[in-house]
Amino acid sequence: MTSEKPILYSYFRSSCSWRVRIALALKGISYDLVPVNLLKDGGQQFSAEFKAVNPMQQVPALKIDGITLSQSLAIIHYLEDTHPNPRLLPQDPKKRAQVRMIADHIVSGIQPLQNLNVLKQIGEKKTEWAQNCIASGFQALEQILQHTAGHYCVGDEVSMADLCLVPQVSNAERFKVDMGPYPTITRINKALLELEAFRVSHPSRQPDTPAELRA
Repeated sequence: MTSEKPILYSYFRSSCSWRVRIALALKGISYDLVPVNLLKDGGQQFSAEFKAVNPMQQVPALKIDGITLSQSLAIIHYLEDTHPNPRLLPQDPKKRAQVRMIADHIVSGIQPLQNLNVLKQIGEKKTEWAQNCIASGFQALEQILQHTAGHYCVGDEVSMADLCLVPQVSNAERFKVDMGPYPTITRINKALLELEAFRVSHPSRQPDTPAELRA
């Protein structure tokens, strides 16, 4: 493996990028960050330069160990395989399946329905659309977490599921979703935001965070 410092292509507000920033922080992996502004210049992700990094023209992308990876969960799985401590997937097969289920529920069943590309197509009713998509997903997630949660999403150890939960709750808050019906989600999110890895990776504390949004 090459010893060059990893390079993360990220946008401060991207929930997919935030998942990876949390994983890197938890595993103590230092990296260089290259901001990709999804709104400026018509979207810097559409530049020829970035398309060479990630043909899907999405963040995050991570250059690490001589390869370039995209898709947040694929990146996190690679970090888990190469830097196994602290563990983000439980050893117990049932708990591991539950972690993957919750992560997939968020990254496949909620977030893609309210991401930037979709909202552009929806137009004027984009806030209402995002609220409905998130609320529908959170109703199911709340029910699931009532069976799996301890201190965090699955038991009392931080897992890949938690890395997906916090950014999605942030999206919900940004779209002014009423969080009252989701006490388990709210409790877990609050506990996770007290952890240093979640704080340093927060959108309000990134190099590309606009001054008015900085913590």
